[in-house]
Amino acid sequence: MPSYTVINRHIDYKFDPKRGHDMPAIGELEPLFGKLVDGPAAQALIDKGKLVIQSRACINCHTFFGNGAYYAPDLTKAWIDPDWETWQAITGASTREEAMVSFLMDPERYRTWTRTMPNLGLTREEAEATVAYLKWMAAIDTNGFPPNFGRMGSNR
Repeated sequence: MPSYTVINRHIDYKFDPKRGHDMPAIGELEPLFGKLVDGPAAQALIDKGKLVIQSRACINCHTFFGNGAYYAPDLTKAWIDPDWETWQAITGASTREEAMVSFLMDPERYRTWTRTMPNLGLTREEAEATVAYLKWMAAIDTNGFPPNFGRMGSNR
């Protein structure tokens, strides 16, 4: 498992030819919401995000590490989903994390699919904690799961 302070870093995926799949690539400093957090603060934020996800029963619609439902998108690597660049434009947010917070706080406002995520009544604090959890989760080496994440239609 990655350190909780990985949320202070840029997280991406890179193809590892030896292993034959994408792996988390932890890069330069890129503090979440522009705030560098120490270990205990990062752990508290991530723990709160996990509790938000559990208390709202997100697994009833979403999948995490292959567990859960298949009604809504898999959230295992949601942080690095390239679609968040589009969501920045849709929400008017200047960063990925702000786009995610805007969406989580009012998903019905940003409806684009035939299936709409219900408004779960998240506060800004809860939405930020959820985003922290999703960023940390993206740094976990899942041995290539989900396969071809973010690479649909691309060539190697």
